[in-house]
Amino acid sequence: MEEKNILIAIPMTPAQKKRLEQIAPKTKPVYTSCTDVTPKQIQQAEIIMGNVPADMIRSSENLAWLHLNSAGYEPYVKEGVLSPHTILTTSSGAYGKAVAEHMFAMLLALQKKLHLYRDNQSQRLWREEGDVVSITDATILVLGAGNIGNHFAKLAHALGAHVIGIKRTPGECPPYMEALHTMDKLKELLPTVDVVVSFLPSTNTTRGLFGEELFLLMKDKSFFLNGGRGDFICQEALCRALESGHLAGAAIDVAEPEPLPQQNRMWEIPNLLITPHVSGGYHLPETLHNVVNICLENMQRYVDRNPLRNVIER
Repeated sequence: MEEKNILIAIPMTPAQKKRLEQIAPKTKPVYTSCTDVTPKQIQQAEIIMGNVPADMIRSSENLAWLHLNSAGYEPYVKEGVLSPHTILTTSSGAYGKAVAEHMFAMLLALQKKLHLYRDNQSQRLWREEGDVVSITDATILVLGAGNIGNHFAKLAHALGAHVIGIKRTPGECPPYMEALHTMDKLKELLPTVDVVVSFLPSTNTTRGLFGEELFLLMKDKSFFLNGGRGDFICQEALCRALESGHLAGAAIDVAEPEPLPQQNRMWEIPNLLITPHVSGGYHLPETLHNVVNICLENMQRYVDRNPLRNVIER
C-alpha cells in the first residue's frame, strides 16, 4: 500500500496503535477524538477511522475509505457527505452483547415492574404494584435477527422463552429460535406474541413503520422494546397504546430526536422505561475492544487488497 494519511478518531491503547502501525507501516497516523478533530485534519485524510462529524467530510476528494466505530451509518449516506468513490464500512458485530444485555435487562424490569418500584422508592412509598409476568414460556418476536438480535434471542431462549425472529432476508433458523421469518410476516405474527423487541436499523422501509396499526395488532397486555433506531416507531402511537392500557409496558433506548426534548410527553408515562441511547457506546469495555479489532482486521484487509468487512453499499 502506498503511503497514506490516516486519521484515527477511535480510542486505542499504545499496544493497539503499535499493531496498527505494524499492519500499515507506510501510513501517517494522526490520533485524535471525534470531538477534537478539525476540518483540516478530515480534509487531508485518505483513511478515517471513527465517527467524525459528517458535516466536516462533505465530499472530501482525498477520502478513500471511512470506517465507522458504530454499527449505524445514517448520517454518512446522506447526499453530499461522501464522494462516490469513498468506501464506507462499519463496526457491525461489536455491539451484540452490550445492546442485547441492556435491552434484556429492560424487559425483565418491565415484567417485574421494577421501574414502578424504583419510582415508589424515590417517594418513599412501601406499596405493592400488583401481578407480574414471567419470561419463561413467553413468546418473543425479535425484529432484526442480526448480531444484536441473535444475542438477545440466546438470552431469552436460555430462560425458557419461545423466540421468533424476523430479518430482512431469508436465512437458516438458529437453534435458539423456533422460527425465522421475513418482514412480510410481521402483521400475522404480532397478535400471537407477548413481547416485541426491535433492533432494526433506520432505512427507507423501516422509518415510521411501527405506528397505530401495528401497535393495535399487538396482543393485549404485551410489551414493546426498541433498541434499534428511534425513527422506527410513531412515538405518539406508542404513547396512546400505553395510556390506553393496551400495552403492559414499553422500553426504549433510542428516540427521535435525540436527546429527547424535556417537554416530550413520553417522559411522563409511568409504564414506559427510557434510557438515553446508552446500550451501545463503550459503557461495556469489551465493546471498544471489539470495535478496535474490527478496525485492525479491516486495515489488514485493506493493505492486502482483500474485500473489507461490513461494507455499506450506497
